[in-house]
Amino acid sequence: MPYLSVKNVSLSYPVFSAPPAPLKESEDQAYNPDLRRHAGALTVSRNAGGHAINALQDINFELEAGDRLALIGRNGSGKSTLLRVLAGVYSPTQGEVHHEGRIAPLFSVGLGVKREATGRRNIILRGLMSGLTWKESAEKIDEIVEFSELGPFIDLPVRTYSAGMAMRLSFAMATAFSPEILLLDEWIGAGDEAFQTKAAARMNELVLNAGITVIASHRRKLIKEVCTKALWLDGGRQCTIGPVVETYRAMDAAAAEANTAAEAARQPQPESGSSG
Repeated sequence: MPYLSVKNVSLSYPVFSAPPAPLKESEDQAYNPDLRRHAGALTVSRNAGGHAINALQDINFELEAGDRLALIGRNGSGKSTLLRVLAGVYSPTQGEVHHEGRIAPLFSVGLGVKREATGRRNIILRGLMSGLTWKESAEKIDEIVEFSELGPFIDLPVRTYSAGMAMRLSFAMATAFSPEILLLDEWIGAGDEAFQTKAAARMNELVLNAGITVIASHRRKLIKEVCTKALWLDGGRQCTIGPVVETYRAMDAAAAEANTAAEAARQPQPESGSSG
């Protein structure tokens, strides 16, 4: 049974004399995410080497089979950074992540596509990268060809594809291999209007078939439909975790309180003085 445990996880980025983040050696063998997205969350502290940006601070939760967790919060709150810690891209500065079951990060559908290779070979490579055997990967070819609507183009190099064809292949490959633990950075769609309908159904199926799903998204309606619980992050800190509606209610109440305080601070203060 899949299981995911996050205990006291913190992540700091040294600013001056050290690399920007502790990366695992295997990162470049799997994927190379856009690091610019993690510049937000973020308080600054001093350490012996200068300054450090505290991207995540003391994150704790446990997930079991059937759990679908939404990471919510404003831009720069640490959602994407936490996903990449769960994926093993970053090693936490403190704390630990323990999991049982294969983790499948789905951060970019086009990531890892070899343009000089044929569509068929790309399917095999994606399957191997996902932990399947060559035989298991090959068994997915017919399904992916049918879903992507590529037909005989599957045996041509991807560099010969139109942008739409390449996107359909990438999406079909990315969603063909059912994971035990699925990590999503925003809900993924692809293609023209007709294909988007297929893509939406495919994404729903992928999430429901995964043992555990963790998704970072700003799409509130989608989260309420898909997720069983939510974790609210702010400035890299865990504010609360619980049922989706209750967590949104707490986040909205805090935002309203902050807006009220900010509005009050902008109001002109009455002048003080003595009357004579």
